[in-house]
Amino acid sequence: MLSNSLQQTEDWKLEKISYDAAYDKERITAYLFLPRKLKPPFQTVVYFPGASALYERSSAALSQGDSDFDFIIKSGRAVMFPVYKGTFERFNDYSSHPQTSSFYRDNVIACSKDLGRSIDYLETRPDLDRQKLAYEGSSWGAAMGAILPAMEERLKALVLIGPGFYMQKRFPAADQINFAPRVKAPVLMLNGRYDFIFPTNSSQEPMFHLLGTPAEHKRRILYDSGHDIPRPQMIKETLNWLDHYLGPVN
Repeated sequence: MLSNSLQQTEDWKLEKISYDAAYDKERITAYLFLPRKLKPPFQTVVYFPGASALYERSSAALSQGDSDFDFIIKSGRAVMFPVYKGTFERFNDYSSHPQTSSFYRDNVIACSKDLGRSIDYLETRPDLDRQKLAYEGSSWGAAMGAILPAMEERLKALVLIGPGFYMQKRFPAADQINFAPRVKAPVLMLNGRYDFIFPTNSSQEPMFHLLGTPAEHKRRILYDSGHDIPRPQMIKETLNWLDHYLGPVN
């Protein structure tokens, strides 16, 4: 494992980390944002991006942070952004939209292994609280929230921004429907009523109802918006959810 400090801002210190993937002797790069105004050990949120990460060829811009999670760092929590298989410089023509191909299936499995290996790394850090880990996914990453957390019991809370079930056919080993009932962590879904990617009745609602999280620990909020969720409401609901299930930051 390698870790290099990239920069510091008023709100965070950024480290660029590299560690072994769980397959093919590959390496995973990740960006770890550590809050500067509080003392460790920090609660940590592992982020999974939207589909734009599949088309950008460099992760260098991540050093500036992202509006989907910068407020989480400012709240006093760490954020880890792994470069998942198929994204940024690990580009391989993978599509976020499901396909009936072994290539698509294998890449979903690789992303699951990347998430697990990233959490393995977080558990080696004494400055991070291994008992207070959460997952935040946006769009594609939110849709993957019906699969990846099913394999990771170490995640104590999930925030899914703009999720839903895909309509395309895919192999069972990469089908959200087969994994959603196995997701047990507390989950917050933030959706737009007029989402053209994940329609309300046919995509969002089936995913919410099939998630295996007990009813008292899952919540879905519907906004009068499209695929994008109003930022002020996203910030408020995300931080409230993390406060409730991870506890307030020290």
